[in-house]
Amino acid sequence: MRPTLVWHPVCPLERLQPERGAAALLGDRQVALFHTHDGTVHAIGNIDPFSGAAVLSRGIVGDRGGVPMVASPVYKQAFSLLDGRCLDDPDTAVPWYPVRISDGRVEVGVRVGIPVTAS
Repeated sequence: MRPTLVWHPVCPLERLQPERGAAALLGDRQVALFHTHDGTVHAIGNIDPFSGAAVLSRGIVGDRGGVPMVASPVYKQAFSLLDGRCLDDPDTAVPWYPVRISDGRVEVGVRVGIPVTAS
């Protein structure tokens, strides 16, 4: 089975405050949403891999070297909003999710299905 991208409606765009995070539960996935100053909405996993806490949506939104990022409120590691990678530890990342705006509503894409592998 090929992975399929399924779009989940989350909230109206106006509910997201610029430069602030919001958490959403998509099935069993905790997602952190961020509406940055340039009008872009980003989505990454909400679980901080260093503390195990569901806190990234409460992190500090900023920019590091031109990369939009959020700093965890626990140990302050920064995560890129462009791809989920940790900017302080290249071996660590959180999930990244595509986002689209449809009729004024934020939708987050989640891949479902197991990739087919050759035997």
